[in-house]
Amino acid sequence: MGQPKMLLPWGKVTVLEHVISVFIKAGIENIFVVVGAERERIEEIVSKFPIRSVYNKDYTNGEMLSSIQYGLRALTLWSPRETSTALIGLGDQPQVQEGTVRLICEAFRLTNSKLIVPSFQMRRGHPWLVARPFWNELLTMESPGTPRDFLNRYAQEIYYVNTNTPSILADLDTPEDYFSANM
Repeated sequence: MGQPKMLLPWGKVTVLEHVISVFIKAGIENIFVVVGAERERIEEIVSKFPIRSVYNKDYTNGEMLSSIQYGLRALTLWSPRETSTALIGLGDQPQVQEGTVRLICEAFRLTNSKLIVPSFQMRRGHPWLVARPFWNELLTMESPGTPRDFLNRYAQEIYYVNTNTPSILADLDTPEDYFSANM
C-alpha cells in the first residue's frame, strides 16, 4: 500500500477506528488490537476505546499468523478461563458489517462449532471465529504456515455462515482497493 492502511481516512475517522466501532456495536467484548508498525499512532487510536492493544514485536516476520498468536496469548493471559472463543478480524477491513459480526457470533451460540467462517459465493472471508480447543494449534504453528493453512487443515470442521455481502472478502491491500471502497 505504501502507507499505514489502518491510519487512512474512512469517512470522519480512520480505517481502524471504523473497524473497532463496528465490532463494539456488534457487542464484541474483550477486544484486543494487535499492533505492529506505527505502534504509537495506532495505540493512540486504541486508547480512545474501551479495548486493549498488544504489541507484536515480530510483525515484520510473521505476517498475520504472528499477530493471531500474539492476540491469543494476550487473551489467554487476560482471561485464562473465561473466554471460550476468539473472533479474528482484520484492521484493514473497513467494509466489515455489524450484521455479519453478529451472524458469526449467533452461529456459535446456536451450533457451538469450534470454527465458524463467513462465506460469500463459496469463498471464505473475515472475521472468523475459533474456539479455545483450537488455540494451541494456532499458537504452535510456525512460519511459513498461515491461518489459511490452519483453516484448510480443519476444513471439515468449519461451520460456514453464508452471507450476501462481498464485504467479508474486501480488505485494503492496494491504493485501488482503498479508493474504490471509499468512494
